[in-house]
Parts: sequence; C-alpha cells; structure tokens
Amino acid sequence: MAEPLKAGYSSEYLERLASSIARHHPGKFNRRQFLQSVFDADWEQRELKARLQHIRSCLHQHVRLSYVDALSVLMAAAPEFGGYHAILFPDYVEAYGLDDWQPSMRALAHFTKYSSAEFAVRPFLVKDPERMLKQMQRWSRDDNEHLRRLSSEGARPRLPWAMALPQFKRDPAPLLPILDQLHADPSLYVRKSVANHLNDIAKDNPQVTLDWARRFRGVHAHTDWIIKRACRTLLKRADADALALFELEDAAHVAVKNFRLAAPELRIGDVLQFEFTLAAASGQALGRLRVEYGIDFVKAGGALSRKIFQLGGDDYAETKRSFQKSHSLRQMTTRTHYPGEHRLAIVVNGREMARKKFILRA
Repeated sequence: MAEPLKAGYSSEYLERLASSIARHHPGKFNRRQFLQSVFDADWEQRELKARLQHIRSCLHQHVRLSYVDALSVLMAAAPEFGGYHAILFPDYVEAYGLDDWQPSMRALAHFTKYSSAEFAVRPFLVKDPERMLKQMQRWSRDDNEHLRRLSSEGARPRLPWAMALPQFKRDPAPLLPILDQLHADPSLYVRKSVANHLNDIAKDNPQVTLDWARRFRGVHAHTDWIIKRACRTLLKRADADALALFELEDAAHVAVKNFRLAAPELRIGDVLQFEFTLAAASGQALGRLRVEYGIDFVKAGGALSRKIFQLGGDDYAETKRSFQKSHSLRQMTTRTHYPGEHRLAIVVNGREMARKKFILRA
C-alpha cells in the first residue's frame, strides 16, 4: 500500500527545510528549536492539512520577522523544494498575507513555479474578487506556464480539496476572460487546467460551457482538445446539446453482440473483465460513436449509483468493432466497494444498449 501523503513531511524533509531557512536567515533561525516545535506530542496524530498548517505556524514563530521580511527568506528557500509538499510556501501567504496585497502577489507568482499556489489564491478571490481577477487575467498573459496555469486553476469553481467559491458556481461569467485568453495555450499543463475549469462550470452552468465550446470550436487543435475534455461530464450525462455538438447522433443502427463477462461473481479487490462487439446494420459503417460502459455500484445503504467510463470514441469506418476491458474492483480512496448485485451497462452515444448483472462479494 502506498504511503499516505502526510508521510512526505518526514523528519528528513523537515530537517532539509530547517537547514535551508537557516542558510537564508543566518544567525537568526534556530533549527533545533524549530524542529522541536514541529515534532511535538501531537505530530503523529495530525493528518495532512493539520501537519501543513502546523509547520507553517512553527515557521512563522521561529523566523521572527515581519511578514514582508519573512517572504524574502521563504522566496530564497523555495527553489530548493518542489512537488505537492512545497505548498507550505504559498500556504504561508494565504495565512499571513491577506492584508499585504502586492508583496503577497509577488510571492505567490514566485512560489507557484515550484508548487502550485492554486489553494492560496482563493482567500484573495473571496476577499476582493474584482482585484484578484484582474491579477489573474494578467497572469493568464504571462510567459511562464505556471502562472498561466495558476490563473485558471486557482479560480476553478469546484477545485478539489480547496476553499469553495460559491459566487463563481452561481455566475462563472467573470472567469471567462481568463479562459478566453488561454483557449489555445501551447502548454498541455495549462490546457488541462482550462478543460477541468470548464468541466467544473458545466456541472452548475452547462450552457456556459456549451456556449464557450461553440464559440471556440475549430479555432485551433489545442482548443478542440480542451473542448472535448471540458464536455466530458455533459457527455457522460448524455446531454443532448453536448452530443449534438460532437455530432453524436442516435446510434439506432448499432447493436451490441457477444457481450460476455469473464466471471459473473467476483470479490472486492478482483478485476471485472468483459468483452463485446458493436455491429452496424448490414452494409452500414458504425460511424461516429462515443463508446462507454457504466457500472451501477452498490452504495453503503444498498442503493445503486452509476459511474460512467469511456472506452472509445471515433468515426468508425468498419461495420463492426470489438472491445475488451478490465476494470479493477479494489478499494480506493475515491471509491469504497460494497458487496451486492451490481450492473454493467454498455452505453453508445449516450444510450444504454445492453446490460448484465454481476455479484460482488466481500
């Protein structure tokens, strides 16, 4: 089993952090006292976010500088760290910098190049959305891909694990100038964020995402890639307008043949294996299809809840096409499996074409 994310804040990591801060703040930062304060009696019981906040608080306590002066030390140390755990640097800005706008903006622009400041910008958006959106629009035009990505990712209405932005769930219109600017960004890192941002918007305001897609579709290959990912939730919901946008008409000429499960009974942790063939009516090509499968998972209370997964999508010139798939039923942090009768469905262009039951045992 993989180590929990909180384990990344190990004694080795914290000693390296302490050494870096001491090197950039010579004679005024006591490494030993800092580490003692971090590894207190409650350290082992703290989860990831609590550890992050505790480290930040201990840094603030032992650096013993004003917020603006402390930023100079942290900005010098930040290039020595990276990845998820280095969000403790932008987290420092989020905790202590809301009243020092310009120094905080400079620091966030610096820190995001080493570990994304997507969480740290959100309190600034809540406090002064108009001012912060102007800043993010400037970042959307920056030469650095990390800043361009931050301008999109930080304002996502449904960013996982982040502070909620209910005003943008209600009305995402103020976000569109940022997404417009990034509509054909050369960086895949940025394009993924734009697509996820638009997919977030689609969950609360589907027409906004569809209008954006219609406005930009065909402008650039990068844009079309964004649009396809941005509409994934709408396509999984079989939204009629989204299906029409991608010219996915009713596949009445297609039938599911030879639909087989490798085993009708499985245990939690096993792999569900299945196969089937899509066959068009005599003489016809399959045509433009989006091929998915849905699993109706048993929930804790016994009810069923469907999750859709894409299998394929293309303009198929042949009259038949076979598909095979293996789907893991191991327990995950994002999905808990429960025993009971599940259903597996084959979905083509938003329409369920075939279904089989399988039993999942503890």
